[in-house]
Amino acid sequence: MLDIGWAVRDMTPNRPVMLRGQMHRRIATEAMDPLLVTACAMAGGDPRDCAILISCDLCAISEGLQHAVRERLGPRLPSVPADNILLNATHTHTSLVLEEGTFAHPGGDVMTPQEGTAWVADQAADAAAEAWESRVPQATAAAFEHAVVGHNRRVAYADGTAQMYGRTDRDDFVSIEGYEDHSVDLLFTWDAGGRLTGVAVAIPCPSQVDELLELLSADFWHDIRVELRARFGEALHVLPLCAAAGDISPHLLLYQREEERMRRRRGVSERREIAVRVADAVTRALTCTTPATDDIPFAHAVRRIELTPYRITREERDWAQAEYERALLNHGAGSWHTQRLRTVVECFDGLQTTEPVPVQLHVLRVGDVALATNPFELFLDYGLRIKARSPASQTVIVQLAAGRGLYLPTERAVQRGGYGAMPVVSIVGPAGGEELVEETLGMIRDLFPRQS
Repeated sequence: MLDIGWAVRDMTPNRPVMLRGQMHRRIATEAMDPLLVTACAMAGGDPRDCAILISCDLCAISEGLQHAVRERLGPRLPSVPADNILLNATHTHTSLVLEEGTFAHPGGDVMTPQEGTAWVADQAADAAAEAWESRVPQATAAAFEHAVVGHNRRVAYADGTAQMYGRTDRDDFVSIEGYEDHSVDLLFTWDAGGRLTGVAVAIPCPSQVDELLELLSADFWHDIRVELRARFGEALHVLPLCAAAGDISPHLLLYQREEERMRRRRGVSERREIAVRVADAVTRALTCTTPATDDIPFAHAVRRIELTPYRITREERDWAQAEYERALLNHGAGSWHTQRLRTVVECFDGLQTTEPVPVQLHVLRVGDVALATNPFELFLDYGLRIKARSPASQTVIVQLAAGRGLYLPTERAVQRGGYGAMPVVSIVGPAGGEELVEETLGMIRDLFPRQS
């Protein structure tokens, strides 16, 4: 058994906020459903071998937020190394902006990014401290299932190009570019009385069904939590994990009409449909999963590395220059997208230096399961390479964790271009992706020496 503790906080802002996730500024004054921060603290026989996982209903984890949470917890949890506290985002596009310069602030009572960071950090630190202080021996067990949630969102055309959310009814439509992963990785916890206390759920899909709203929302993770608690009790803790999904989303590019027709027949929304699919997968897994009450191996490794930056081509530079001029008219100089376009041009022109990209990677061993994190919107192929070659019996990938690294596209995607595979939204390219895969596998092998 491991010492495990759970806690949750409502981090829904009580003031208007700017929303993160689109190129234009949106202001939310109310919430469709609550934004939560959920913490799971774990420790093995040696208290220094520990981890506090903090899942947030956010678009991404800023460096400022990660630092602020660790800073708050230092005096409260002096026995926990700061590096062992890591945050991850569900990648909803209807949560608050936490980074300065994302959009021009509109003034008035709208939260600034600095205020938003302080607000979220307070809730995350409180949840983490409660989870750590409430640890008790709990049984664990991993499981694996499938649920159709995410779909590849890049459409390939006959001229060798690709578009994110491209039309599939065009005469030159060739294929959907990449694979789809419907896996659901699960880690259950039970108290000494055999009561299910929590479940970590890793889905390779961002939480973006309602991504264009001007309302705060956890998107489909809210519906998943509601459904799981209806089935297994209101006290159940749910730790949402977004697996590798840089080229994945819940939006269908084929079969939209068929899916919509069937949802109408059943009288359910798209988010409700996803929640039922995921809850069915959890239910199936739980019926054949037995708690492991013996002591199990637990370890937490952290590594800081530098990855090769994206190599900008002349064609990409010239495209960014033209787009920059259009973006100034459409979004203004204060938009993050406008600023990134300018950065691409200046990096190619030598006005800004392009340095190796520092990232922090985490790998946890929980029994025979490896949980490996990265800070990117990681294209699915990289996650699959890690899973396929990992010596662990089950490997869980968690993206957008312990920092924010934008998209990390594959060579295939870069060759075709399109959003998600261009330097305006990618600071690390395919060379860095290969380095990430090998570094992660090396960390996993270090924790699973007998199985390598």
